[in-house]
Amino acid sequence: MSSRTLPPPEECAQCGSVIPRQAKACPDCGADERTGWRETSVYDGLDLPEATNDYAPENTDRQKRHGLAWYWWLTATGLFLLLALAALALR
Repeated sequence: MSSRTLPPPEECAQCGSVIPRQAKACPDCGADERTGWRETSVYDGLDLPEATNDYAPENTDRQKRHGLAWYWWLTATGLFLLLALAALALR
């Protein structure tokens, strides 16, 4: 390992933020001269898929009415009917 310190790159290879010229570490992610101020990230060689937001179901409009799922509407209706029957029984 070399005893000389390398100047920081202009842009962090780990997170992409701008690094000030005299910085000892990246202000955002903490990458520093001990990591060798890599010009490329250790993750650059990985063949990862692009991030997408495909995890949300497409038919959410049919499942929810006014922001509530169908089972909450069913529960509220059932409780209302139960309270109405209890009120009629008390008469």
